[in-house]
Amino acid sequence: MILTLTINPALDRNVTVDRLAFEDRGYILSRSESPGGRGINASRVIHSFGGKTLAIAAVGGENGALFEKLTDGIGFPLEMFRIHGEMRTNLTITDKQGLTVKLNEQGPRISRRELEGVASVVEKNLSKAKWFMICGSLPPGVPSTFYRDIVELATKKKVPTLLDTDGDALLHGMEAVPTIVSPNQQEAERLLNRALVTRTHLIDAVQRLHGMGAQSVVLSLGSRGAIAHSGHEIVEAIPPRVDAISPIGAGDALAAAFTWAMAHGRPFIDAVRWGVAAGTASAKLPGVTFADLPQTREVYGQVEVRFIS
Repeated sequence: MILTLTINPALDRNVTVDRLAFEDRGYILSRSESPGGRGINASRVIHSFGGKTLAIAAVGGENGALFEKLTDGIGFPLEMFRIHGEMRTNLTITDKQGLTVKLNEQGPRISRRELEGVASVVEKNLSKAKWFMICGSLPPGVPSTFYRDIVELATKKKVPTLLDTDGDALLHGMEAVPTIVSPNQQEAERLLNRALVTRTHLIDAVQRLHGMGAQSVVLSLGSRGAIAHSGHEIVEAIPPRVDAISPIGAGDALAAAFTWAMAHGRPFIDAVRWGVAAGTASAKLPGVTFADLPQTREVYGQVEVRFIS
């Protein structure tokens, strides 16, 4: 079973328009609401691949009630920890050409007692987990060391971890030596405080992230695939060219499929290939939609893997 944690989930409002143009009108073609957050998305992908998963999420307020209603029939178990604050709403606007604008609220404040409750729920479920994915941003006021403490909790239980977050939460999380970190290019640039323009910059970035504490690194590069550092070797996974409709969530699909493959005993390099295939296949779909196993397998055979000396 793959356990996922989303401490800052969202009620996702998804809008599709005919076009996005600066200082001009567009027309709404469709709109929908769905339960969102990196860990929720990861569990959705793992479930669609036939894997067992449990998603833990902190929910509260009217949005939390609607979030819970929308998860009815989602197909995999969720354990929702109730908080007093109103959980956030995220807005995604996508046009027919694939241009996307994503606007995220920061999230609710969570008390120390509520954080302790979340940690207790995690600890209770770690005994059943083969892998643990710690996903997404921290809400305002939550100590940036929270994920570090959660990684240490999993390490004591001998459960491998994938940390998928940003900023100080990622910086401090690596102090606990997570099994994998999976930032995207923008997150790596913010952490390293430098632009990653060339292939050499990207290779240097995974080496530096590895040196900062992560046992292994998977650096997601969107349509260019990923560069990964296993601790022993560096590989580059290059996807086929596709007509991307909506890249939102592709990084979540990459992290989830990578973890699914690792949990099934696949070699690190093959897991990276599965991750890139899932991200690429998901980008071909409209809105915040994730590729299932057959759709991912179709792309998997076209992903090229190169070793970097």
